[in-house]
Amino acid sequence: MLFFNTRPLERAEALTLALSDLNIQAINLPLLELKARPLTPLLKQLYQQLVVDIAVLVVVSPTAVDVGMKYLRECHIEIDQLAHIQWIAVGEKTAEALQKYQIKSEIPKVETSEGMLQLPILSTLEKGKKIAFWRGEGGRQFMMNHLHQQGMQILNFILYDRQLPLQSIDEFQKITLKLTQESRYIMLISSEASWLNWLSLIQANPMLLNIGYFWVLGDRLFNILDNYKIQHALHFKVMILPNLKTELILQRVTYMQGKL
Repeated sequence: MLFFNTRPLERAEALTLALSDLNIQAINLPLLELKARPLTPLLKQLYQQLVVDIAVLVVVSPTAVDVGMKYLRECHIEIDQLAHIQWIAVGEKTAEALQKYQIKSEIPKVETSEGMLQLPILSTLEKGKKIAFWRGEGGRQFMMNHLHQQGMQILNFILYDRQLPLQSIDEFQKITLKLTQESRYIMLISSEASWLNWLSLIQANPMLLNIGYFWVLGDRLFNILDNYKIQHALHFKVMILPNLKTELILQRVTYMQGKL
């Protein structure tokens, strides 16, 4: 059984090593690569608004923390000037990255847009308040649209681009033959962009989807894959994960080993 670890390489190592200890062949195949955008005049204008009247700042990844803080310094804004802001981190890794700057943040139980929307900070926020997003191109559209419909003002900081890594394209070409000889594989899918990138990789052999067990983060992503399966008359399996912690994934792998 193959296990595709699609997390960014810097966050994939612990899980890959732990799977190897269980004699599971884990292949690192990042499906997203994040590259910082330049600090444009428009972004500089947005940064100045942080000092004034932003109620909540949503940070969607450790990369968003790194790039966001770098540009904060380049705009000559001190963290103390943002004491009025309530911070939300999409998950524990992002919260840990913020903590390095002595910033405490709220974390959802499920590390998704839906999970963040259930946080009391957002569910009780007064209509008309301004919410800033540190994010990548194409990310968190659902969450921003939902909050906008609730009457919130959205400030959109697009700090980086998200793309399929070139090295993953090369890696996939190397393992394609092996994959066609497998009876099943497991793959982590943590975002819609990752799913679309996987579809792009296997477009020459879409039936490879049928031997896949896709472990996805949250209900919305589950629905996206499930609808795709129905629309294309496919038979792959989809399972929801509440988080991407190594301990949880190892438990699920161990369970599957006993069932398959």
